Amino acid sequence: MATDQEQAGDCPDDIESLEEEDLGQDVAKQLDSFPGFSALQQQRNAEMLARLPPVVKRRIKALKKMQLETTNIEARFFKEVHDLECKYHKLYTPFYEKRNKIVNGQYEPNDEESQWPSDDEELTEAIKEKLKLEEAKDVDIKKDMKGIPDFWLTIFRNVCLLSEMVQPHDVPILKHLVDIKTIIKENPMNFILEFHFSPNEYFTNSVLTKEYQMKCVPEEDDPFSFEGPEIYKCSGCVINWNKGKNVTVKTVKKKQKHKSRGVVRTVTKTVQNDSFFNFFSPPTIPEDTKEEDVDEDLRNLLTTDFEIGHYIRERIVPRAVLFFTGEGCEDEDEFEEEEEEDDEEEDEGDSDDNKDAGPKAIKDQNCKQQ
Repeated sequence: MATDQEQAGDCPDDIESLEEEDLGQDVAKQLDSFPGFSALQQQRNAEMLARLPPVVKRRIKALKKMQLETTNIEARFFKEVHDLECKYHKLYTPFYEKRNKIVNGQYEPNDEESQWPSDDEELTEAIKEKLKLEEAKDVDIKKDMKGIPDFWLTIFRNVCLLSEMVQPHDVPILKHLVDIKTIIKENPMNFILEFHFSPNEYFTNSVLTKEYQMKCVPEEDDPFSFEGPEIYKCSGCVINWNKGKNVTVKTVKKKQKHKSRGVVRTVTKTVQNDSFFNFFSPPTIPEDTKEEDVDEDLRNLLTTDFEIGHYIRERIVPRAVLFFTGEGCEDEDEFEEEEEEDDEEEDEGDSDDNKDAGPKAIKDQNCKQQ
């Protein structure tokens, strides 16, 4: 019969082993919650792989080679999706052209083309009566009204992504914006945004352009980071401003005092001014700049620029009337809520990982074709 002392000491090695295992799991969980743990995880994975027998390493290499082949097939898939988009874009174009004529009063839709449930059905009787009185007052003015006034300006005001860019001094210019067109290129995989303006006192250009360059090829040094087409570069255009009408710059006066003589003089300087039209002068990265050398602020500016360009192409141009009425903005609100949730999750996660992400973040994550 075993004594109490012996019972208490049964299988001491097993108990110690279990305690160490539980302790290791607890430590691992705690480390997972610390920022910067990914580096430890990578080191642990590297050590694990180094301990594998040569024959297993050989099989892993074979799997990675197969993975690279499937990645190249995925790139071909996205290229064909882009070609299909180009094909259907040509089918959409006639409708966009007709929309432009209606908006600018060059075409009046007939009764059959205008058959749609009235937007007034959801209005209360009090609002309907108020609208009738207002219409009666300026019936002569509205009788001669052409097209849909301030169509694109209203869209800019309704879309948060764009309204944040528009300054009060931009509004009179955007009243002359008559159309936004998209040109999609098959090869190279680029797209151009064309902003068409009626003659105005601000600049002589009739069209302002913004071109976005895309790539759909896995990178040689990091092929497994490939997630589909991405915007990697953009270029704007020169705006031929009339004298004194350039809203992208402003003149500021600054007083300077001479160090030795104490004389104060006023110096006039020209500095950049907040304006939507800075959109056509995006920041650039020199061709020979390494990704890890790109300034974080510049990276963020480019990322935002890419998001705006992609959003205009994918959402605003195809669904312009819905953003004019505000219906399209409901989807935009949902999109922003999802982004906020994602941002919160990232903040709760590994913040140091984001620092190591590198300039691969300079791409439009939404650009991946669905």
